[in-house]
Amino acid sequence: MIVASLPTPDAVEYVGELPADIEVLVWDGTGKPPAGAGRVEFFVGRYDAPPPPAEALAALPGLKVVQLVSAGVEPWLPVVPQGVRLYNGRGVHGASTAELAIAGMLAVLRRLPDFEDARREHRWAPTLTGGLTGRRVLVLGAGDIGVRVAAAVRAFDGEVTLVARRARTDVRGIDELPALLPEHQVVVLALPRTPETTQLVDAAFLAAMPDDALLVNVARGGIVDTDALLAELSAQRLHAFLDVTEPEPLPPEHPLWDAPNLLLTPHVGGGTAGWQERAYALVREQLLRYRAAEPLVNEVAAGY
Repeated sequence: MIVASLPTPDAVEYVGELPADIEVLVWDGTGKPPAGAGRVEFFVGRYDAPPPPAEALAALPGLKVVQLVSAGVEPWLPVVPQGVRLYNGRGVHGASTAELAIAGMLAVLRRLPDFEDARREHRWAPTLTGGLTGRRVLVLGAGDIGVRVAAAVRAFDGEVTLVARRARTDVRGIDELPALLPEHQVVVLALPRTPETTQLVDAAFLAAMPDDALLVNVARGGIVDTDALLAELSAQRLHAFLDVTEPEPLPPEHPLWDAPNLLLTPHVGGGTAGWQERAYALVREQLLRYRAAEPLVNEVAAGY
Protein backbone atom coordinates (compact mmCIF):
# COMPACT_ATOMS: atom_id res chain seq x y z
CA MET A 1 0.00 0.00 0.00
CA ILE A 2 1.32 3.42 -1.01
CA VAL A 3 0.39 6.25 1.36
CA ALA A 4 0.18 9.75 -0.12
CA SER A 5 -0.51 13.00 1.68
CA LEU A 6 -2.51 15.69 -0.12
CA PRO A 7 -2.73 19.19 1.41
CA THR A 8 -6.50 19.87 1.34
CA PRO A 9 -9.81 18.09 0.83
CA ASP A 10 -10.19 20.02 -2.43
CA ALA A 11 -6.91 18.53 -3.65
CA VAL A 12 -8.29 15.04 -3.02
CA GLU A 13 -11.34 15.85 -5.14
CA TYR A 14 -9.23 17.26 -7.98
CA VAL A 15 -6.95 14.21 -8.03
CA GLY A 16 -9.97 11.96 -8.34
CA GLU A 17 -10.34 8.25 -7.74
CA LEU A 18 -7.07 6.37 -7.44
CA PRO A 19 -6.23 2.66 -7.50
CA ALA A 20 -7.14 0.80 -4.32
CA ASP A 21 -3.48 0.33 -3.36
CA ILE A 22 -2.95 4.11 -2.97
CA GLU A 23 -4.16 5.42 0.38
CA VAL A 24 -4.68 9.18 0.64
CA LEU A 25 -4.35 11.26 3.79
CA VAL A 26 -5.22 14.96 4.04
CA TRP A 27 -2.35 16.84 5.69
CA ASP A 28 -0.28 19.85 4.67
CA GLY A 29 2.53 19.20 7.14
CA THR A 30 1.25 21.61 9.78
CA GLY A 31 -0.65 20.88 12.95
CA LYS A 32 -1.13 17.42 14.40
CA PRO A 33 -0.38 14.68 11.84
CA PRO A 34 -3.29 12.38 11.03
CA ALA A 35 -3.21 8.71 11.93
CA GLY A 36 -0.94 6.87 9.53
CA ALA A 37 1.22 9.89 8.65
CA GLY A 38 4.33 7.93 9.56
CA ARG A 39 3.71 5.72 6.51
CA VAL A 40 3.57 8.61 4.02
CA GLU A 41 5.85 8.06 1.01
CA PHE A 42 4.49 10.75 -1.32
CA PHE A 43 3.89 14.24 0.08
CA VAL A 44 2.21 17.01 -1.92
CA GLY A 45 3.00 20.57 -0.86
CA ARG A 46 0.42 23.28 -0.49
CA TYR A 47 0.38 25.99 -3.20
CA ASP A 48 -1.02 28.90 -1.20
CA ALA A 49 1.07 28.63 1.97
CA PRO A 50 4.71 28.43 3.06
CA PRO A 51 6.34 25.02 3.46
CA PRO A 52 5.77 23.14 6.71
CA PRO A 53 8.52 23.07 9.34
CA ALA A 54 11.51 20.95 8.39
CA GLU A 55 10.91 18.71 11.38
CA ALA A 56 7.46 17.76 10.07
CA LEU A 57 8.92 16.16 6.94
CA ALA A 58 11.93 14.80 8.81
CA ALA A 59 9.51 12.87 11.04
CA LEU A 60 8.22 10.84 8.07
CA PRO A 61 10.53 7.81 7.98
CA GLY A 62 9.14 6.41 4.73
CA LEU A 63 9.10 9.67 2.77
CA LYS A 64 10.46 9.26 -0.77
CA VAL A 65 8.87 12.09 -2.80
CA VAL A 66 7.87 15.70 -2.22
CA GLN A 67 5.71 16.95 -5.10
CA LEU A 68 4.96 20.66 -5.50
CA VAL A 69 2.29 22.27 -7.67
CA SER A 70 4.34 25.47 -8.06
CA ALA A 71 7.24 26.04 -10.42
CA GLY A 72 9.27 27.85 -7.76
CA VAL A 73 10.92 25.63 -5.17
CA GLU A 74 13.33 27.83 -3.21
CA PRO A 75 11.36 27.93 0.10
CA TRP A 76 11.23 24.13 0.08
CA LEU A 77 14.91 23.43 -0.46
CA PRO A 78 15.84 23.80 3.25
CA VAL A 79 12.96 21.62 4.50
CA VAL A 80 13.07 18.60 2.18
CA PRO A 81 15.06 15.86 3.97
CA GLN A 82 18.26 14.59 2.42
CA GLY A 83 17.63 11.65 0.13
CA VAL A 84 14.03 12.65 -0.59
CA ARG A 85 13.39 13.58 -4.21
CA LEU A 86 11.76 16.93 -4.97
CA TYR A 87 9.55 17.56 -8.00
CA ASN A 88 7.95 20.83 -9.05
CA GLY A 89 4.85 21.88 -10.98
CA ARG A 90 6.60 22.85 -14.18
CA GLY A 91 3.98 23.30 -16.89
CA VAL A 92 1.08 23.96 -14.53
CA HIS A 93 1.45 27.73 -14.44
CA GLY A 94 3.66 28.28 -17.49
CA ALA A 95 0.98 29.47 -19.90
CA SER A 96 -0.73 31.80 -17.43
CA THR A 97 2.54 33.31 -16.20
CA ALA A 98 3.82 33.86 -19.73
CA GLU A 99 0.44 35.37 -20.62
CA LEU A 100 0.77 37.89 -17.78
CA ALA A 101 4.32 38.75 -18.84
CA ILE A 102 3.09 39.55 -22.34
CA ALA A 103 0.04 41.42 -21.02
CA GLY A 104 2.19 43.61 -18.79
CA MET A 105 4.77 44.13 -21.52
CA LEU A 106 2.13 45.26 -24.01
CA ALA A 107 0.35 47.41 -21.43
CA VAL A 108 3.54 49.37 -20.80
CA LEU A 109 4.68 49.54 -24.42
CA ARG A 110 1.22 50.55 -25.66
CA ARG A 111 0.84 52.99 -22.71
CA LEU A 112 -2.47 51.57 -21.54
CA PRO A 113 -2.14 53.13 -18.04
CA ASP A 114 -1.83 56.58 -19.68
CA PHE A 115 -4.98 55.96 -21.70
CA GLU A 116 -6.77 54.86 -18.53
CA ASP A 117 -5.73 58.11 -16.84
CA ALA A 118 -7.08 60.04 -19.81
CA ARG A 119 -10.36 58.12 -19.63
CA ARG A 120 -10.76 59.02 -15.96
CA GLU A 121 -10.24 62.67 -16.91
CA HIS A 122 -12.63 62.40 -19.89
CA ARG A 123 -9.82 63.29 -22.29
CA TRP A 124 -9.65 61.87 -25.81
CA ALA A 125 -5.88 61.71 -26.23
CA PRO A 126 -4.59 59.74 -29.24
CA THR A 127 -0.85 59.12 -28.84
CA LEU A 128 1.75 57.26 -30.86
CA THR A 129 3.00 54.35 -28.76
CA GLY A 130 5.59 51.63 -28.93
CA GLY A 131 4.91 47.96 -29.52
CA LEU A 132 6.61 44.60 -29.92
CA THR A 133 7.09 44.67 -33.69
CA GLY A 134 10.80 44.97 -34.35
CA ARG A 135 11.63 45.30 -30.65
CA ARG A 136 14.51 43.26 -29.24
CA VAL A 137 13.50 41.23 -26.18
CA LEU A 138 15.93 39.43 -23.90
CA VAL A 139 14.33 36.54 -21.98
CA LEU A 140 16.28 35.26 -18.98
CA GLY A 141 15.18 31.70 -18.41
CA ALA A 142 14.72 29.13 -21.16
CA GLY A 143 12.29 26.87 -19.32
CA ASP A 144 8.54 26.52 -19.79
CA ILE A 145 7.68 30.17 -19.06
CA GLY A 146 10.59 31.69 -20.96
CA VAL A 147 9.99 29.60 -24.07
CA ARG A 148 6.30 30.57 -24.07
CA VAL A 149 7.15 34.26 -23.70
CA ALA A 150 9.62 33.98 -26.57
CA ALA A 151 7.03 32.33 -28.82
CA ALA A 152 4.49 35.07 -28.09
CA VAL A 153 6.99 37.85 -28.76
CA ARG A 154 7.91 36.28 -32.09
CA ALA A 155 4.19 36.06 -32.96
CA PHE A 156 4.11 39.87 -32.68
CA ASP A 157 7.21 40.17 -34.89
CA GLY A 158 9.58 40.93 -32.05
CA GLU A 159 13.16 39.66 -31.95
CA VAL A 160 14.00 37.33 -29.05
CA THR A 161 17.23 36.25 -27.38
CA LEU A 162 16.89 33.44 -24.85
CA VAL A 163 19.41 33.19 -22.00
CA ALA A 164 20.03 30.28 -19.62
CA ARG A 165 22.71 29.16 -17.17
CA ARG A 166 24.64 27.53 -19.98
CA ALA A 167 24.68 28.27 -23.68
CA ARG A 168 23.22 25.73 -26.09
CA THR A 169 21.59 25.76 -29.51
CA ASP A 170 19.52 28.96 -29.86
CA VAL A 171 20.17 29.87 -26.20
CA ARG A 172 22.90 32.20 -24.95
CA GLY A 173 24.74 31.74 -21.67
CA ILE A 174 24.16 33.99 -18.68
CA ASP A 175 27.82 34.96 -18.77
CA GLU A 176 27.06 36.89 -21.97
CA LEU A 177 24.68 39.33 -20.25
CA PRO A 178 27.06 42.33 -20.15
CA ALA A 179 27.25 42.30 -23.95
CA LEU A 180 23.56 41.45 -24.48
CA LEU A 181 21.86 43.95 -22.19
CA PRO A 182 22.71 47.15 -24.13
CA GLU A 183 21.30 45.59 -27.31
CA HIS A 184 17.79 44.84 -25.99
CA GLN A 185 14.90 47.20 -25.23
CA VAL A 186 12.97 44.69 -23.08
CA VAL A 187 14.33 42.26 -20.48
CA VAL A 188 12.04 39.52 -19.13
CA LEU A 189 12.93 37.62 -15.97
CA ALA A 190 11.56 34.06 -16.07
CA LEU A 191 14.22 32.16 -14.16
CA PRO A 192 14.20 30.60 -10.68
CA ARG A 193 15.68 32.26 -7.64
CA THR A 194 18.86 30.52 -6.57
CA PRO A 195 21.99 31.76 -4.76
CA GLU A 196 23.42 32.57 -8.21
CA THR A 197 20.38 34.56 -9.39
CA THR A 198 19.58 36.40 -6.13
CA GLN A 199 19.96 40.14 -6.90
CA LEU A 200 21.30 39.27 -10.33
CA VAL A 201 19.52 42.41 -11.51
CA ASP A 202 21.64 44.89 -9.58
CA ALA A 203 22.68 48.47 -10.26
CA ALA A 204 25.28 47.41 -12.85
CA PHE A 205 22.77 45.18 -14.66
CA LEU A 206 20.19 47.98 -14.82
CA ALA A 207 22.79 50.56 -15.89
CA ALA A 208 23.68 48.33 -18.84
CA MET A 209 20.08 48.46 -20.12
CA PRO A 210 19.48 51.21 -22.70
CA ASP A 211 17.51 54.35 -21.88
CA ASP A 212 13.71 53.85 -21.92
CA ALA A 213 14.10 50.06 -21.71
CA LEU A 214 11.53 47.88 -19.93
CA LEU A 215 12.19 45.31 -17.21
CA VAL A 216 9.53 42.58 -16.77
CA ASN A 217 9.70 40.33 -13.71
CA VAL A 218 7.34 37.35 -13.45
CA ALA A 219 9.91 35.21 -11.63
CA ARG A 220 10.88 36.10 -8.04
CA GLY A 221 11.26 39.53 -6.46
CA GLY A 222 14.60 38.68 -4.90
CA ILE A 223 16.23 38.39 -8.31
CA VAL A 224 16.07 42.19 -8.48
CA ASP A 225 17.84 44.70 -6.22
CA THR A 226 14.75 46.73 -5.30
CA ASP A 227 16.69 49.84 -4.26
CA ALA A 228 18.64 49.86 -7.52
CA LEU A 229 15.45 49.50 -9.54
CA LEU A 230 13.77 52.26 -7.53
CA ALA A 231 16.65 54.59 -8.37
CA GLU A 232 16.25 53.93 -12.11
CA LEU A 233 12.46 54.31 -11.99
CA SER A 234 12.67 57.50 -9.93
CA ALA A 235 15.04 58.96 -12.53
CA GLN A 236 12.48 57.85 -15.16
CA ARG A 237 15.26 56.27 -17.21
CA LEU A 238 13.73 52.78 -17.20
CA HIS A 239 10.24 51.27 -17.09
CA ALA A 240 9.17 48.13 -15.23
CA PHE A 241 6.32 45.65 -15.03
CA LEU A 242 6.53 43.63 -11.82
CA ASP A 243 4.33 40.75 -10.75
CA VAL A 244 6.72 39.95 -7.89
CA THR A 245 8.60 42.16 -5.44
CA GLU A 246 11.16 42.06 -2.68
CA PRO A 247 9.81 42.31 -0.01
CA GLU A 248 6.53 40.49 -0.68
CA PRO A 249 3.78 41.24 0.07
CA LEU A 250 4.81 44.82 -0.51
CA PRO A 251 4.26 46.84 2.71
CA PRO A 252 1.78 49.74 2.34
CA GLU A 253 4.46 52.31 3.12
CA HIS A 254 7.01 50.97 0.62
CA PRO A 255 8.22 53.60 -1.89
CA LEU A 256 7.80 51.17 -4.80
CA TRP A 257 4.04 51.82 -4.67
CA ASP A 258 4.58 55.41 -5.80
CA ALA A 259 7.44 54.87 -8.24
CA PRO A 260 6.95 56.40 -11.69
CA ASN A 261 7.18 54.27 -14.85
CA LEU A 262 5.94 51.19 -12.96
CA LEU A 263 3.05 48.79 -13.57
CA LEU A 264 2.56 46.41 -10.62
CA THR A 265 0.45 43.30 -10.02
CA PRO A 266 0.36 41.29 -6.73
CA HIS A 267 2.00 37.98 -7.75
CA VAL A 268 -0.90 36.69 -9.81
CA GLY A 269 1.04 35.10 -12.68
CA GLY A 270 -0.24 31.61 -11.97
CA GLY A 271 -3.57 32.75 -10.59
CA THR A 272 -5.99 31.94 -13.38
CA ALA A 273 -9.14 29.85 -13.23
CA GLY A 274 -8.44 26.17 -13.75
CA TRP A 275 -5.01 25.99 -12.14
CA GLN A 276 -6.21 23.40 -9.63
CA GLU A 277 -7.33 21.05 -12.39
CA ARG A 278 -3.97 21.37 -14.13
CA ALA A 279 -2.00 21.05 -10.90
CA TYR A 280 -3.70 17.98 -9.56
CA ALA A 281 -3.82 16.28 -12.94
CA LEU A 282 -0.01 16.43 -12.69
CA VAL A 283 -0.13 15.10 -9.12
CA ARG A 284 -2.34 12.21 -10.24
CA GLU A 285 0.01 11.39 -13.12
CA GLN A 286 3.01 11.48 -10.79
CA LEU A 287 1.29 9.21 -8.25
CA LEU A 288 0.48 6.67 -10.95
CA ARG A 289 4.06 6.82 -12.23
CA TYR A 290 5.33 6.27 -8.70
CA ARG A 291 2.96 3.30 -8.24
CA ALA A 292 4.23 1.77 -11.50
CA ALA A 293 7.88 2.39 -10.53
CA GLU A 294 8.25 4.64 -13.57
CA PRO A 295 10.42 7.79 -13.63
CA LEU A 296 8.63 10.91 -12.43
CA VAL A 297 8.83 14.20 -14.36
CA ASN A 298 10.05 17.64 -13.23
CA GLU A 299 12.71 16.53 -10.78
CA VAL A 300 14.48 19.49 -9.18
CA ALA A 301 18.26 19.45 -9.34
CA ALA A 302 20.61 22.23 -8.20
CA GLY A 303 17.66 24.39 -7.23
CA TYR A 304 15.97 24.19 -10.65
